[in-house]
Amino acid sequence: MAKPFRFGVQSFNADSGEDWANQVRQAEALGYSAFHLADHILGPGPALEKANHPEQNLAAIPAMAYAAAVTKDIRIGCRVFCIDYHLPVVLIKSAMTIDKLSNGRLEFGLGAGWITEEYNALGITKDEPRVRIDRLADVIEGVKAFCGDGPADLSNDTIQWSDFSGVPKPVSKPPIMVGGGSPRILRLAGREADIVSLNFNNRSGMIGPDGVQLSTEAETQKKIGWIKEGAGDRFDDLEIEIGAYFTFVMDDPSPVLGPFSQMFGLEEAEMKKHPHALFGSVDEVCDELERRRALHGISYITVGRDNMESFAPVVARLNGK
Repeated sequence: MAKPFRFGVQSFNADSGEDWANQVRQAEALGYSAFHLADHILGPGPALEKANHPEQNLAAIPAMAYAAAVTKDIRIGCRVFCIDYHLPVVLIKSAMTIDKLSNGRLEFGLGAGWITEEYNALGITKDEPRVRIDRLADVIEGVKAFCGDGPADLSNDTIQWSDFSGVPKPVSKPPIMVGGGSPRILRLAGREADIVSLNFNNRSGMIGPDGVQLSTEAETQKKIGWIKEGAGDRFDDLEIEIGAYFTFVMDDPSPVLGPFSQMFGLEEAEMKKHPHALFGSVDEVCDELERRRALHGISYITVGRDNMESFAPVVARLNGK
């Protein structure tokens, strides 16, 4: 049985506290179920230009807390925290504090990091993928130890905890979201996460054609296979999420579809059905999301703040279906 659709909004920036409050309140009013940040540090400069990534002018943890404080029902999250940017116990305690103060509205997204120029600019060693993903597995183990009953005693390659219990305990079990696009991280997500966030295979360490071409419909089917390998019997319990980064809800998308196809080296037909893209009228987008849910199992779609209003009719049409 297909999972009901859920829809999220992701925002990177705000001009003021009032602007930030208005963004998250609008998402809640339009029927979105979650409001997310990302976890990036760099301001304008050569490193950000090389990464080809949008600027994020807000730190995730305080912005999440602020968003939770000015809303009532919408879930608050981060797609996803880079564990290499945080001391694990401080990150986990901060997240569980947001969960407690929001009465259980946290979605706890975790990832292994990927932007090479961000690591370089911050003076942080970017280890090879295997090491970073193994470290992510250690931190996920830490989340479960911190939130569990009794002492948070844990010893693994990343964490050495003893003689304390994690507080605050979560109000309810916050879903753990793990994001990525490579076989190793998606097998880990299948094994440990509640929500699997499909992303590009960011092996290049930047946003570009390589990652987009490795996330076509056929490549996404491979990713679902890797998730299943990790999940085994628990696959049907997972929620599969994806960022619709290239979303254009319009009756005639051809003026934007062609340039995007050329930019990423894909045929227009392939670009139009690309799992990270949505082009077409409300009816066409709804039909396409139903098709992708049947094909890939994707039921949770996140759009950018700039698309929040234009995509709202799709949310209204598909919410709860």
